Amino acid sequence: MLNKLSDFLSSIIAPASAGNRPEHTLQLATAVLLIEVMQSDADSTDEEQATILNILKERFHLSDAEVAQLSELGHRTATAANDLHQFTSLINRELELSEKVRIIEYMWQVAYADSQISAHENHLMRRMADLLHISHGDYIAAKTRARPADLK
Repeated sequence: MLNKLSDFLSSIIAPASAGNRPEHTLQLATAVLLIEVMQSDADSTDEEQATILNILKERFHLSDAEVAQLSELGHRTATAANDLHQFTSLINRELELSEKVRIIEYMWQVAYADSQISAHENHLMRRMADLLHISHGDYIAAKTRARPADLK
């Protein structure tokens, strides 16, 4: 069973063919990173889950049913993944810097959803910025844009 899941994950995260941008795999990779932020602290909240669903819906222009399906697959994939490198490497291959910075901003929105940033969330965010080759300046700018007005 684990081999089948591993094979499935490898097939969807495989490099895109020339000229073909694998939007569904980018959606899944983005969902997994957002879910990892939510799960990085001890308390995953309804606010964090709702923030993830809203981001996925707006970012990818999905229906409620498609967002629910992507979220479910994202949760299963995040649970089964050994590391995040397969997702960040896909994003690095397929997206421009500005799009990767936007993903970091989305991740910060999830982290801020419960009005507190844990040490684990902070560590994960810094690690993700490094894996996505985001400069410190872009990282801080994304964090600042994502911070809710009541926390500024």
